[in-house]
Amino acid sequence: MAEQNAGAGDATDTSAEGRAPAQSSRKRVIAIGVAVVLLVTAGLFYWHSTYYEDTDDAQIDGHLVQISSRIAGHITRVYVEDNQRVKTGEELAEMDPTDFQVAVDQDEANLASAEANYEAAKVNLPIVSVSTSSTLRSAGADVKGSDAALAYAQRQLQAAQARVEQAKANNTKAQLDLQRYTPLVQKDVISRQQYDATVATAESAKAGLLEAQANLIGAEDAIRQSNEKLTQSQATLRSASTAPNQIKVQKAKIDQAAAQVKQAQAELEQARLNLSYTKIVAPESGIVNKKNVEVAQNVSIGQNLMTLIPLDDVWVTANFKETQLNHMRPGQPVVISVDALGGREYHGRVTQIGGATGSRLSLFPPENATGNYVKVVQRVPVRIDFTDEMDENKDHLLRPGFSVTPTVRVK
Repeated sequence: MAEQNAGAGDATDTSAEGRAPAQSSRKRVIAIGVAVVLLVTAGLFYWHSTYYEDTDDAQIDGHLVQISSRIAGHITRVYVEDNQRVKTGEELAEMDPTDFQVAVDQDEANLASAEANYEAAKVNLPIVSVSTSSTLRSAGADVKGSDAALAYAQRQLQAAQARVEQAKANNTKAQLDLQRYTPLVQKDVISRQQYDATVATAESAKAGLLEAQANLIGAEDAIRQSNEKLTQSQATLRSASTAPNQIKVQKAKIDQAAAQVKQAQAELEQARLNLSYTKIVAPESGIVNKKNVEVAQNVSIGQNLMTLIPLDDVWVTANFKETQLNHMRPGQPVVISVDALGGREYHGRVTQIGGATGSRLSLFPPENATGNYVKVVQRVPVRIDFTDEMDENKDHLLRPGFSVTPTVRVK
């Protein structure tokens, strides 16, 4: 019995001695495993920190199109609701077009009137040109005719003056003969017949003098009339000499009429544009948000009606620490993880690095007025564009404001 107890004790000691080396071996394996894991983790961290830069201060960015009215009017229809998708050119709302259609009709009438005036002015130009040319030639001929008539009247005056002098001489001789014959007939020195012939000759000479004097007065009147006609012809010629200026005036009227046509065309085009503005359409595809327009509402020019968020043109704005920008350059590849999509990854490239830090671009940049300075690592906005947005974002799941984690391969 004692021998059996002794054998059992020896077996127990041998078993304890065997378990001790096994436990020590497992501890060494665990320690080695932990060391390997630590080394691998440290290596991965070193490799990642050396070749990659990432940040969780990043979000999807995009355009926010403010849809506003370009004219003042009365809303008659609204075709969309909040969060509704629309396509380019799709109608969003409509205004009452009545007043604008009336303006178009009126401007069309004004244009037709302006075009008629322009055509009439063009037709009048050759008429004015021919008329003024004819008047000028006629006036020139009248002046020449008046000059000739005046010269003829002057010659007639000279002839009349000569006839008056001749008639005076004949009358003087006849009167003297009568005076001499009167006493002779009384003394019967000459016959009564001879005396009567002398009396008749004296009367005829006196009448001839009166006739010559009357002709002289008529010649003087003809001279006066010829002078007046010459003066009138010269005035007509001076008036007709303005023909080039009259043609210039008519051409100026044509230019003015053409300008009025262009003005009427511009007013008509503006009226048609205003009429087209009564239909408010989507400038591009996207989602409608913040709709604040209703039927029967009166809107003014520039009034914001809704916001359109395009989904085809989005990018990432990542705020990297300034210490991360040492090796960052435009064109470097980026992997973008989107939180809202369960970490779905997209691919992109660095396109722009901001020109200033976010604090400097804020509405109220910080100022150190007290003189106490504490260095704070600043962040710089970096724009990242998707490599193939039309392919990767064809389902339009990316929305402006989504939080993302971009990882940039800097080496």
